[in-house]
Amino acid sequence: MKSLTDMSLAVAQLLKQRGETVAVAETSTGGLISSALLAVPGASAYYKGGSVIYTLESRKQLLGIGRSQVEGLEPMTEAMALRFAEVARAQLKATWSIAELGIAGPTGAPYGVDAGTSVVAVDGPRPMTITVATGSSDREENMWAFSAAAFQLFERALDDPLT
Repeated sequence: MKSLTDMSLAVAQLLKQRGETVAVAETSTGGLISSALLAVPGASAYYKGGSVIYTLESRKQLLGIGRSQVEGLEPMTEAMALRFAEVARAQLKATWSIAELGIAGPTGAPYGVDAGTSVVAVDGPRPMTITVATGSSDREENMWAFSAAAFQLFERALDDPLT
């Protein structure tokens, strides 16, 4: 398992070099994405802020996301994660944002999504999304796997020649 710093170092360096910033909205990773970004010295140059939006109430209060912003979007879809990323980026006026919505386990969601499933979105100059399915019900392992996938996706977005 990678350390927090190992997981985020490449994106942190790219953000610092470019003078770009990031905001985070995460659910089942419980703050690991933000923690990894903050573990790299100099994080204040690129980290705008983040929230753990684990409950419906926290999504309303911390992100200001109500039914109207997600109307027509199915839960636990890449489109839903991208909407959360768009809101987080706009709210903190960041260059980029990462949103993660997941079911860490040990049980699945009442609406039919298995444990070990996450959707991750990066919003910014080159938006990207991914669905992660670990096939595991181990809660902590899934939290780390979802976080690692978020950084892989973010690094891909940052490395893309269109950005």
